[in-house]
Amino acid sequence: MTTVGKEAKVLFYDGDFDYEVPGDHVKCSVTGKKIHLSQLHYWSVDRQEAYTSAQMGFVRHRRYT
Repeated sequence: MTTVGKEAKVLFYDGDFDYEVPGDHVKCSVTGKKIHLSQLHYWSVDRQEAYTSAQMGFVRHRRYT
């Protein structure tokens, strides 16, 4: 279930995610860029954050270590 143009709120799991609030995109926690859910491949289960790329996930990881 999606709502076009609306930011989704999702719960991230290992290898999957589920909707809390329907939408068609989430925002990268590092860059703030929109990530269409069909293009969402990188996230942190522990931090419940989405990333535009593996590199952005690593950048975020480095900030916490």
